[in-house]
Amino acid sequence: MDLLLALWRVLPWIDWVALASFFAAWVGYASFAHRRGLVRPSVLASTNRERMRWMRQTTFRDNRVIDGVVVQNLSSSPSFFASTTILIIGGLLAVLSSNERVSEIVREIPFAVRSTVLVFDLKIVLLLAIFIYAFFRFTWALRQYSFGALLVAAAPEPEYFTDEAQRLAFADRAGRVMGLAAETFNDGLRAYYLSFAATAWFFSPWALIGATIGVVFILYQREFRSDVLAILNA
Repeated sequence: MDLLLALWRVLPWIDWVALASFFAAWVGYASFAHRRGLVRPSVLASTNRERMRWMRQTTFRDNRVIDGVVVQNLSSSPSFFASTTILIIGGLLAVLSSNERVSEIVREIPFAVRSTVLVFDLKIVLLLAIFIYAFFRFTWALRQYSFGALLVAAAPEPEYFTDEAQRLAFADRAGRVMGLAAETFNDGLRAYYLSFAATAWFFSPWALIGATIGVVFILYQREFRSDVLAILNA
């Protein structure tokens, strides 16, 4: 109990409200986007539909070199972001090791709120947690794409499917693996977007709340109201 009270006193109440709003918005929007995508097409749902169509076409092809190239190109994005995330995590750890000097530099930024070194460390730890989560999502997406590539390589020749039901079952399985990889990669990208909102905490807790609302709005616009979504569903 004393430990909880001591932890509570580290930050003013408005900072706790801002942090709670940040995580509630993150989890809430992820849940909303998933449920909304089931009843109204999102970018992810629409591209997953095309992935299913792609896998069906794959089962008709004798030569699947182009499919392997496409899978490799798709997996290059999570690979790039995973490598970049490692560098960011290393940079944030370096900041933690020289927190007092960096804290003084941050205080010189216009409109940045003045805080103790401990509070500054908590803000860095928040960013670290976000990018560690993103790293795990990107690497898992990368592995899932490798599973998808394995399925494409293991697909029987068109004449070896006994019937249409077997062909569709295989295409559905491969398409779902590709879709899961894309969804996992999307989770990592969402963490990157929200890291910008977390950066606003260095200015003030009100900036964190405002930035969180702004980032969630941008995510919603891109996933449910973007021009590319209209083209995909045309």
